[in-house]
Amino acid sequence: MYILNITTNIANKAEQEWLQWMQDTFIPAMLGTKKFNKALLSKVQVEEEMGGITYSTQYFAASKNDVKAFYKEDQDLIISKYTKFKGMYVDFSTELEVINQFFENVN
Repeated sequence: MYILNITTNIANKAEQEWLQWMQDTFIPAMLGTKKFNKALLSKVQVEEEMGGITYSTQYFAASKNDVKAFYKEDQDLIISKYTKFKGMYVDFSTELEVINQFFENVN
């Protein structure tokens, strides 16, 4: 399993609108590419010196090939959807390879 992690710092004044838009529009569009089978949206618990609020959005893919296909086939269109908040955010992406998963053993 692979994870495409996008960490975004959004301006305070745009946070609530951005958060709603992410949940209603952007994340469903990412899942709609069929390259990812689930997404996880988290608020980073840190106070940023530069201001703004930081979120991590993780998109789970079955394989590295799915992530590569996203970059080749879908990334430009998806990035164009961010123009609504141009100048109000900074972000960066990280690819993660899942090595193993562990779960609590509940008896």
